[in-house]
Amino acid sequence: QVQLVESGGGLVQAGGSLRLSCEVSGRTTSSYAMGWFRQAPGKAREFVAATSWSGRRTYTADSVNGRFTISTDNAKNTVYLQMNSLKPEDTAVYYCGARRGTVVPSLQYDYWGQGTQVTVSS
Repeated sequence: QVQLVESGGGLVQAGGSLRLSCEVSGRTTSSYAMGWFRQAPGKAREFVAATSWSGRRTYTADSVNGRFTISTDNAKNTVYLQMNSLKPEDTAVYYCGARRGTVVPSLQYDYWGQGTQVTVSS
């Protein structure tokens, strides 16, 4: 089992920045790929970004490419999502996810955190 705990959400004005954190615990975390996802009210959950723990393989959704960056801190077992130039349409609950094996830019992740709310005001 892997446990994921997100933090760092909040209210920010358009154009601002936030950094989300996902603390990972449980089984050998380095064998898992990690991702960030989001779900806006009334919409389906969508992929945002994913990475291996080494950072050698990453994926980012077109909608956030150039604004959001996923990264890892192996010493802290933590995955980050740096979000810059935020837009009102980025408002959503953001979830951290983990899966065994390779990184994939999809929703095929096995473990999920509880989510953290990000609200971007115009």
